[in-house]
Amino acid sequence: MESDTDLLLIYESLLSRFGHQGWWPGDTPFEVIIGAILTQSVSWVNVEKAIQNLKEVGILEPGKLYKKDVSEIAPLIRSTRFYHEKAQKIKNFMNFLFDEYDGSLQKMSDEDTEILRQKLLKIKGFGEETVDSILLYACNKPVFVVDAYTKRVFSRYGLITEGAGYKEIQAFFMGNLPQDVTLYSDFHAQIVNLGKNICKTSPDCTICQIKKINTRTQCRFASETSKNNS
Repeated sequence: MESDTDLLLIYESLLSRFGHQGWWPGDTPFEVIIGAILTQSVSWVNVEKAIQNLKEVGILEPGKLYKKDVSEIAPLIRSTRFYHEKAQKIKNFMNFLFDEYDGSLQKMSDEDTEILRQKLLKIKGFGEETVDSILLYACNKPVFVVDAYTKRVFSRYGLITEGAGYKEIQAFFMGNLPQDVTLYSDFHAQIVNLGKNICKTSPDCTICQIKKINTRTQCRFASETSKNNS
Protein backbone atom coordinates (compact mmCIF):
# COMPACT_ATOMS: atom_id res chain seq x y z
CA MET A 1 0.00 0.00 0.00
CA GLU A 2 1.42 3.37 -1.03
CA SER A 3 0.03 5.52 1.79
CA ASP A 4 -2.06 5.45 4.91
CA THR A 5 -5.19 6.46 2.96
CA ASP A 6 -6.62 3.00 2.38
CA LEU A 7 -6.01 1.75 5.91
CA LEU A 8 -7.64 4.81 7.46
CA LEU A 9 -10.51 4.52 4.99
CA ILE A 10 -11.00 0.88 5.95
CA TYR A 11 -10.94 1.73 9.64
CA GLU A 12 -13.35 4.65 9.29
CA SER A 13 -15.75 2.53 7.27
CA LEU A 14 -15.72 -0.24 9.87
CA LEU A 15 -16.16 2.33 12.64
CA SER A 16 -19.14 3.94 10.93
CA ARG A 17 -20.77 0.54 10.43
CA PHE A 18 -20.09 -1.11 13.78
CA GLY A 19 -19.23 1.73 16.18
CA HIS A 20 -16.43 1.68 18.76
CA GLN A 21 -15.82 -1.88 19.93
CA GLY A 22 -14.60 -1.12 23.47
CA TRP A 23 -11.96 -3.84 23.34
CA TRP A 24 -9.94 -5.02 25.33
CA PRO A 25 -12.34 -5.95 28.16
CA GLY A 26 -11.00 -5.53 31.67
CA ASP A 27 -11.66 -3.35 34.71
CA THR A 28 -7.98 -2.67 35.39
CA PRO A 29 -4.68 -2.88 33.47
CA PHE A 30 -3.74 -5.89 35.59
CA GLU A 31 -6.95 -7.69 34.64
CA VAL A 32 -6.18 -6.93 30.98
CA ILE A 33 -2.76 -8.55 31.35
CA ILE A 34 -4.14 -11.70 32.96
CA GLY A 35 -6.81 -11.84 30.27
CA ALA A 36 -4.17 -11.57 27.55
CA ILE A 37 -2.36 -14.57 29.02
CA LEU A 38 -5.51 -16.64 29.44
CA THR A 39 -7.11 -15.95 26.06
CA GLN A 40 -4.59 -17.97 24.07
CA SER A 41 -6.41 -20.80 22.23
CA VAL A 42 -9.72 -20.29 24.03
CA SER A 43 -12.91 -18.25 23.71
CA TRP A 44 -13.31 -15.08 25.74
CA VAL A 45 -16.36 -16.55 27.50
CA ASN A 46 -14.12 -19.11 29.18
CA VAL A 47 -11.56 -16.43 30.03
CA GLU A 48 -14.29 -14.42 31.76
CA LYS A 49 -15.14 -17.41 33.94
CA ALA A 50 -11.52 -17.72 35.03
CA ILE A 51 -11.21 -13.97 35.67
CA GLN A 52 -14.36 -14.09 37.78
CA ASN A 53 -12.97 -17.00 39.82
CA LEU A 54 -9.80 -15.03 40.55
CA LYS A 55 -11.92 -12.05 41.59
CA GLU A 56 -14.16 -14.10 43.85
CA VAL A 57 -11.25 -15.42 45.87
CA GLY A 58 -9.78 -11.92 46.01
CA ILE A 59 -6.42 -12.50 44.32
CA LEU A 60 -6.78 -10.51 41.11
CA GLU A 61 -4.24 -8.01 42.39
CA PRO A 62 -0.47 -8.04 41.78
CA GLY A 63 0.58 -8.38 45.41
CA LYS A 64 -1.86 -11.20 46.16
CA LEU A 65 -1.43 -13.19 42.95
CA TYR A 66 2.36 -12.97 43.27
CA LYS A 67 2.19 -14.93 46.54
CA LYS A 68 0.21 -17.79 45.03
CA ASP A 69 1.77 -20.98 43.70
CA VAL A 70 0.95 -22.46 40.32
CA SER A 71 -0.95 -25.25 42.06
CA GLU A 72 -3.24 -22.66 43.66
CA ILE A 73 -3.81 -20.68 40.48
CA ALA A 74 -4.48 -23.57 38.09
CA PRO A 75 -7.82 -24.80 39.55
CA LEU A 76 -9.22 -21.27 39.37
CA ILE A 77 -8.56 -20.97 35.64
CA ARG A 78 -9.73 -24.47 34.72
CA SER A 79 -12.26 -23.03 32.25
CA THR A 80 -9.38 -22.05 29.94
CA ARG A 81 -7.53 -24.62 27.86
CA PHE A 82 -4.07 -25.73 29.01
CA TYR A 83 -4.76 -24.17 32.39
CA HIS A 84 -1.71 -25.69 34.09
CA GLU A 85 0.56 -24.14 31.47
CA LYS A 86 -1.29 -20.83 31.71
CA ALA A 87 -1.00 -20.83 35.48
CA GLN A 88 2.75 -21.19 35.03
CA LYS A 89 2.76 -18.30 32.54
CA ILE A 90 0.91 -16.14 35.06
CA LYS A 91 3.47 -17.07 37.68
CA ASN A 92 6.29 -16.29 35.26
CA PHE A 93 4.82 -12.84 34.64
CA MET A 94 4.31 -12.17 38.34
CA ASN A 95 7.94 -13.04 39.05
CA PHE A 96 9.02 -10.75 36.21
CA LEU A 97 6.85 -7.87 37.45
CA PHE A 98 8.25 -8.02 40.96
CA ASP A 99 11.85 -8.76 39.95
CA GLU A 100 12.01 -5.96 37.38
CA TYR A 101 9.55 -3.35 38.67
CA ASP A 102 8.91 -4.11 42.34
CA GLY A 103 5.38 -5.22 41.46
CA SER A 104 4.44 -1.82 40.02
CA LEU A 105 2.50 -1.82 36.75
CA GLN A 106 3.06 1.92 36.52
CA LYS A 107 6.85 1.48 36.62
CA MET A 108 6.53 -1.22 33.97
CA SER A 109 4.38 1.00 31.77
CA ASP A 110 6.83 3.88 32.12
CA GLU A 111 9.57 1.74 30.58
CA ASP A 112 10.67 2.52 27.01
CA THR A 113 8.35 0.65 24.64
CA GLU A 114 10.95 -1.38 22.73
CA ILE A 115 12.94 -2.19 25.86
CA LEU A 116 9.79 -3.39 27.63
CA ARG A 117 8.70 -5.38 24.58
CA GLN A 118 12.00 -7.24 24.47
CA LYS A 119 11.84 -7.94 28.21
CA LEU A 120 8.31 -9.31 27.96
CA LEU A 121 9.22 -11.52 25.01
CA LYS A 122 11.85 -13.17 27.19
CA ILE A 123 9.20 -14.39 29.64
CA LYS A 124 8.76 -18.10 29.03
CA GLY A 125 5.51 -18.79 27.19
CA PHE A 126 4.98 -15.22 25.96
CA GLY A 127 4.61 -14.70 22.21
CA GLU A 128 4.38 -11.52 20.19
CA GLU A 129 0.58 -11.26 20.15
CA THR A 130 0.33 -11.65 23.93
CA VAL A 131 3.14 -9.16 24.54
CA ASP A 132 1.75 -6.57 22.15
CA SER A 133 -1.74 -6.92 23.64
CA ILE A 134 -0.22 -6.12 27.03
CA LEU A 135 1.71 -3.17 25.62
CA LEU A 136 -1.28 -1.68 23.81
CA TYR A 137 -4.21 -2.42 26.10
CA ALA A 138 -2.59 -2.43 29.55
CA CYS A 139 0.38 -0.07 29.11
CA ASN A 140 -1.15 2.31 26.53
CA LYS A 141 1.78 1.91 24.16
CA PRO A 142 1.19 2.58 20.42
CA VAL A 143 1.94 -0.97 19.28
CA PHE A 144 -0.34 -2.61 16.71
CA VAL A 145 -1.54 -6.11 17.63
CA VAL A 146 -1.57 -8.72 14.87
CA ASP A 147 -3.70 -11.85 15.11
CA ALA A 148 -5.12 -14.58 12.88
CA TYR A 149 -8.05 -12.36 11.87
CA THR A 150 -5.66 -9.64 10.67
CA LYS A 151 -3.78 -12.13 8.49
CA ARG A 152 -6.98 -13.60 7.08
CA VAL A 153 -8.78 -10.36 6.21
CA PHE A 154 -5.87 -8.41 4.77
CA SER A 155 -4.30 -11.30 2.85
CA ARG A 156 -7.65 -11.90 1.16
CA TYR A 157 -7.53 -8.31 -0.05
CA GLY A 158 -3.93 -8.70 -1.16
CA LEU A 159 -2.71 -5.97 1.16
CA ILE A 160 -0.36 -8.46 2.80
CA THR A 161 0.90 -11.79 1.48
CA GLU A 162 -0.53 -15.01 2.89
CA GLY A 163 2.90 -16.03 4.14
CA ALA A 164 3.73 -12.70 5.79
CA GLY A 165 5.15 -12.99 9.28
CA TYR A 166 4.10 -11.14 12.41
CA LYS A 167 6.78 -8.43 12.18
CA GLU A 168 6.09 -7.75 8.51
CA ILE A 169 2.35 -7.35 9.08
CA GLN A 170 2.86 -5.18 12.15
CA ALA A 171 5.30 -2.96 10.24
CA PHE A 172 2.74 -2.59 7.45
CA PHE A 173 0.12 -1.23 9.85
CA MET A 174 2.42 0.87 11.99
CA GLY A 175 4.16 2.29 8.93
CA ASN A 176 0.89 3.35 7.29
CA LEU A 177 -1.07 4.64 10.27
CA PRO A 178 -0.52 7.46 12.78
CA GLN A 179 0.99 6.23 16.05
CA ASP A 180 -2.14 6.47 18.16
CA VAL A 181 -3.18 4.13 20.97
CA THR A 182 -6.91 4.74 20.53
CA LEU A 183 -6.72 4.14 16.78
CA TYR A 184 -4.63 0.99 17.13
CA SER A 185 -6.82 -0.52 19.83
CA ASP A 186 -10.13 0.11 18.09
CA PHE A 187 -8.83 -0.85 14.63
CA HIS A 188 -7.65 -4.17 16.04
CA ALA A 189 -11.05 -4.63 17.67
CA GLN A 190 -12.81 -3.83 14.38
CA ILE A 191 -10.72 -6.47 12.61
CA VAL A 192 -11.55 -9.04 15.28
CA ASN A 193 -15.24 -8.26 14.92
CA LEU A 194 -15.06 -8.53 11.13
CA GLY A 195 -13.08 -11.77 11.25
CA LYS A 196 -15.33 -13.43 13.81
CA ASN A 197 -18.65 -12.50 12.27
CA ILE A 198 -18.22 -11.86 8.53
CA CYS A 199 -14.78 -12.66 7.10
CA LYS A 200 -14.84 -16.16 8.56
CA THR A 201 -13.26 -19.32 7.17
CA SER A 202 -16.40 -19.50 5.02
CA PRO A 203 -17.15 -15.77 4.74
CA ASP A 204 -20.26 -13.85 3.79
CA CYS A 205 -18.61 -11.55 1.26
CA THR A 206 -21.91 -9.91 0.31
CA ILE A 207 -22.03 -7.99 3.59
CA CYS A 208 -18.30 -7.29 4.01
CA GLN A 209 -17.83 -3.62 4.81
CA ILE A 210 -14.37 -3.50 3.25
CA LYS A 211 -15.71 -4.84 -0.04
CA LYS A 212 -17.98 -1.81 -0.26
CA ILE A 213 -15.03 0.59 -0.14
CA ASN A 214 -13.46 1.75 -3.38
CA THR A 215 -9.99 0.52 -2.43
CA ARG A 216 -7.16 -0.17 -4.87
CA THR A 217 -7.63 -3.93 -4.61
CA GLN A 218 -10.45 -6.43 -4.36
CA CYS A 219 -10.99 -9.42 -2.09
CA ARG A 220 -9.36 -12.46 -3.70
CA PHE A 221 -11.77 -14.83 -1.93
CA ALA A 222 -14.85 -12.95 -3.18
CA SER A 223 -13.47 -12.83 -6.73
CA GLU A 224 -12.81 -16.57 -6.77
CA THR A 225 -16.29 -17.28 -5.37
CA SER A 226 -17.85 -15.06 -8.02
CA LYS A 227 -16.00 -16.88 -10.82
CA ASN A 228 -17.04 -20.28 -9.47
CA ASN A 229 -20.69 -19.22 -9.33
CA SER A 230 -20.73 -17.74 -12.85
